[in-house]
Amino acid sequence: MNKHTTRETWLLAAVDLLRPVFLAKHHLIPADVMVSCGFASTGTRSHHIGQCWSRQCSTNDQNQIFISPALHEPVEVLDTLVHELVHAVDDCKHKHGKEFKKIAFSLGMKGPMRSADAGPELKEKLTQLAKQLGVYHHGKLQVTHHKAVSRARARAKCPECGFQVPMYRKFLAYGPPLCPKDKIEMTPVGDWEEA
Repeated sequence: MNKHTTRETWLLAAVDLLRPVFLAKHHLIPADVMVSCGFASTGTRSHHIGQCWSRQCSTNDQNQIFISPALHEPVEVLDTLVHELVHAVDDCKHKHGKEFKKIAFSLGMKGPMRSADAGPELKEKLTQLAKQLGVYHHGKLQVTHHKAVSRARARAKCPECGFQVPMYRKFLAYGPPLCPKDKIEMTPVGDWEEA
């Protein structure tokens, strides 16, 4: 029977199982670190799958970690959790700099530090921990992003002098204005379909 009935209890149990892994490399995970499932402060429009907040950002003086609800696979969740716990060990003081890198590499992480993840040996440890933890009670959120269609903003251009002026959508129905210099009607440029 799985003793972790919520994703938060699973994540907190994961932190406790990771403590000896960090301690073996002389890194102490803060005793009061908080971890939950939630989007990074950059929202769903970014590639961030985890985020750690420093103690000074919290009114209760605790590091707070968020693991993206877009993650579902236990080893991937643990991998992201390890990355964020490295930030907690450093209290987010050095971002992804050399201090972060030193801790990450000692634990067996690899790759560029902004996206550092588990190397083969650490991945094997995380796989074993995932088996100990059991089911990660979370339904993966299917986050879709609609790419904004960029259209050339409506402008008016003088055919004589080349002077251009941006047009507000609400004034497109009036048509192009007169050029202040040449006193002739300017020509439409860009997307005038709203008129």
